[in-house]
Amino acid sequence: MTEQSVYYRNRWLILAVVLAAECMDLIDSTVVNVAAPQISQDFHTSSTSLQWIVGGYPLAIAVGLIMGGRLGDLMGRKTMFVIGTIGFVAASTLCGLAPNAGVLIFARLLQGAFAALMLPQGFGVLREVFPPAEQQGAFAIFGPVIGLSAVFGPLIGGALIDWNLFDSHWRLVFLVNVPLGVAAIIGAIKLLPSSVPDRTTKLDLLGTLLVTVFAVALVYPLIQGRELGWPWWTFASMIGGVLVLGIFAIQQRRRDASGVAPLVVPSIFGHRGYSAGLSFAVLFFGGMGGTLLCSTLFLQFGQGFSPIKAALCTVPLSVGLIIGAGLSGGVLGPKFGRLVIQGGVVVSATGWVLLIIAARGTSTVGFVDLLPGLLVAGIGLGLVVAPMFDTILASVTDHETGSASGVLNAGQQLATSVGVAVFGTIFFNTIASGFTHRLFHHALTYTLEVQVGLCVLLLLISPLLPRFAREQTAPDGGAEAAAPETVSA
Repeated sequence: MTEQSVYYRNRWLILAVVLAAECMDLIDSTVVNVAAPQISQDFHTSSTSLQWIVGGYPLAIAVGLIMGGRLGDLMGRKTMFVIGTIGFVAASTLCGLAPNAGVLIFARLLQGAFAALMLPQGFGVLREVFPPAEQQGAFAIFGPVIGLSAVFGPLIGGALIDWNLFDSHWRLVFLVNVPLGVAAIIGAIKLLPSSVPDRTTKLDLLGTLLVTVFAVALVYPLIQGRELGWPWWTFASMIGGVLVLGIFAIQQRRRDASGVAPLVVPSIFGHRGYSAGLSFAVLFFGGMGGTLLCSTLFLQFGQGFSPIKAALCTVPLSVGLIIGAGLSGGVLGPKFGRLVIQGGVVVSATGWVLLIIAARGTSTVGFVDLLPGLLVAGIGLGLVVAPMFDTILASVTDHETGSASGVLNAGQQLATSVGVAVFGTIFFNTIASGFTHRLFHHALTYTLEVQVGLCVLLLLISPLLPRFAREQTAPDGGAEAAAPETVSA
């Protein structure tokens, strides 16, 4: 029996290992919103620390995601997958044992950094072990698994906090990943094929440094600014970050012109549909990430809900997202293309407006009050997210697809971090004068009104997107190939 036939025989087990890594990432992206209020109470953290605990993880992923793919090519995908998973499990353990907020923030950043090593390797491995005829079916499994993780992740997190097993409070929401991670490590070591390292691949350390400086210079003042009273350097930092991004663009063009593989293929930004699509994705994920955090804070801090009750209240959003994604990806998207995305924006905006109506006033709102708005908003989000990436990628060439996909995924993560910073600032600034029902209701309605405004911007940008999605193909697993888009609900 040949080595390749052994991998074919174990291909479905290998798929389970890759899915375990995806689920760990999604669980850590979703349960932290449920756990954040309890963490804040236990550590007596400031609102700024809370934003770092939530937003630091996607920030670290955004910075390291594309470089993670490069390292997989250089050192082998199996090697980097194992290293990333071991580091992720260790960081999760540190999160669960953190003695204070500072250590927890550091551990969350470590989680994101190792996730950036782990996640890009999975698709390349699956492409190696699945024959072409089975690849589409294998990748189709990701949608339902990720959707179910989005539904049950917050519920599991809320239940663990409420049960308070071993007097652990919120800590088990991070430690619950450890058994899954250990299983993934063992499975990866025993089952994943050892790919041949590509010695022609060169790391773009300068490009990575510039991207890191840009992301930190943008996000750090957005999170710290409100607490410090917005000193001049916060604005200077954000302006400096934009300038660094410009330097990065010049550096990438020079590498490309000299025949050295750039971190990002510069030509992708020459396509109007892609540039508009990247802007669309950034606004979409930024608004969603920020709104979800503020909704959880409102339910637990403003309404006094327990973590499990708050998680149950958000289930309609996740269910709606699965319904919308199923309709869009399997039925409406292939037939109507861009119109489905535009319709999804309108539907989600309608859901946010229903939530604004429910949250107005000062009386306590419950599950029944929130259900219509959350369900409608979720359906709209699902209608958008299912075809969005493939539609945006339809504007680039086959040669550019890997780089374009990597930038989109990194942009999604960075947008989530920025959304947490911006929406969190609006929310906490509104309740700065006191924790009263009235102020919490105002804080949620203000953030939802901003979200509706973003929906208007999305509609204005949407005509620039390609009319129809790119034909579905499995990612090529190259240097720039990244994990599939996930939605934290």
